[in-house]
Amino acid sequence: MLITNRADGLRRIYSRKKTLAEGAKKSVEEIISLVREKGDEALFSLAEKFDRVKLDKSSIRLGEKEIAAAYDKVSPELLAALRRAKANIEEYHKKQLLPGALDETRPGARTGYMIRPVSRAGIYVPGGKASYPSSVLMTAIPARVAGVRDVIMCTPGTSPLTIVAAVECGVSAIYRIGGAQAVAAMAYGTESVPKADVICGPGNMYVTEAKRLVYGDAGIDMIAGPSEILIIADDSADPEFLAADLLSQAEHDEMAMAILVTTEAELAKKTSDAVERRVKELPKAAIAGRSINDFGTIIVAESPEECVSISDEVAPEHLELCVKDPKALLPLIRNAGAVFMGHWSPEPLGDYYAGTNHVLPNGGTARYFSALGVSNFVKRISLIEYDKDALLGCADDIIALAEAEGLTAHANSIRVRKENGK
Repeated sequence: MLITNRADGLRRIYSRKKTLAEGAKKSVEEIISLVREKGDEALFSLAEKFDRVKLDKSSIRLGEKEIAAAYDKVSPELLAALRRAKANIEEYHKKQLLPGALDETRPGARTGYMIRPVSRAGIYVPGGKASYPSSVLMTAIPARVAGVRDVIMCTPGTSPLTIVAAVECGVSAIYRIGGAQAVAAMAYGTESVPKADVICGPGNMYVTEAKRLVYGDAGIDMIAGPSEILIIADDSADPEFLAADLLSQAEHDEMAMAILVTTEAELAKKTSDAVERRVKELPKAAIAGRSINDFGTIIVAESPEECVSISDEVAPEHLELCVKDPKALLPLIRNAGAVFMGHWSPEPLGDYYAGTNHVLPNGGTARYFSALGVSNFVKRISLIEYDKDALLGCADDIIALAEAEGLTAHANSIRVRKENGK
């Protein structure tokens, strides 16, 4: 890994491409247009073109026999682990539920809100370079906790554990379509795939661009990109732990980014050496090696405060605090998708088991996006209830404000009640 200073390190980090080439954007636009115009016909054609799978109306949706076959291929031990992870994720997301409220703000005047789930959620689960049953848990569970009755899933993969995870989480239907065409199908609906109110879940740059383009016709969780990890470490950190954690993200994708920020030059060197040794041992050495060579960065900072400053500038998806006292740094942190505190809280703990959501903002969007959660699947509807005396008590103020904006009919809605109310 490249060991460098703050300025050069940040320059290297920002060199990563964050947007699609114009030709690729045009391709996604064409796919979305095709699905909107031709529905299932387009889905079948695109599945054969991109995924080399022949589909029709009878095979686009997984049936009961295929689901049963998937269960047969999952060991009891793996199924038990999946269910334990599911329980942890459900417990965590139940803490996010809001009850709603309607409170008296002054005599006769009550305001508040009520919470209602969306009617249908669409989740996307990648299935190209790997299978991601954990992404099923992270998307379907908060939707179900929120009260969404109909959760549909699109995935180009046929991983038995992914299918089983979907059933365990109460997914209503599984469609074997992927890419931008899956996002378009869930946004606009086809003969076979129903339209969803919200679309969420990770995906490659084509899926991400499709979500960007359909936003407004459907809600989305966030605009995400390749995975990333930033670790802040002091002299208490183990370089072997750090190397393993950095590579846990590098193996995702050639565009993934692994960053270490530390005040310890010797630790930087030892960690770099450990990464170079460990990457060769990985089954996905080619992917992880490309990520490390192109974007892997170690920045040697002057102080713990500068380490946090660098992290906040990057706004990483995953932030590990591999330091003696992680709680001391926590008040300084403003931007991160998820924070992993201490030497025994590595990033994969959050990916699979702790209960927090692993669908996280990245590419700097942690400055304004949050982790996927219950709030992505509900609407907060405002409630206003004034009695006659309360309205008349503020009538003149409302009339004055409305007329200041030149909206006479607005003012008249209040005035007619003031003048003629009984």
